[in-house]
Amino acid sequence: MTLIRDEKLLKLFGTRLRKLRLEREMSQYQLADVANINRSQVIDIENGSVNPSLCTLQVLAEALEITLPDLVDLE
Repeated sequence: MTLIRDEKLLKLFGTRLRKLRLEREMSQYQLADVANINRSQVIDIENGSVNPSLCTLQVLAEALEITLPDLVDLE
């Protein structure tokens, strides 16, 4: 099995997540609480050090009150 990991893409997504969270004036704690995930996971995603699952992306989008396509729009 090949590990697919694009460091640049993960950093770009982490930056996008942080931007969207801050636009909503949410702390990492608040986002984690609403999304029902660990704060450390939010930190790792924002730092680009993990590759979040599709299910994690969906709960983050819901917590931010946006659609999944809007969350992953990196352009």
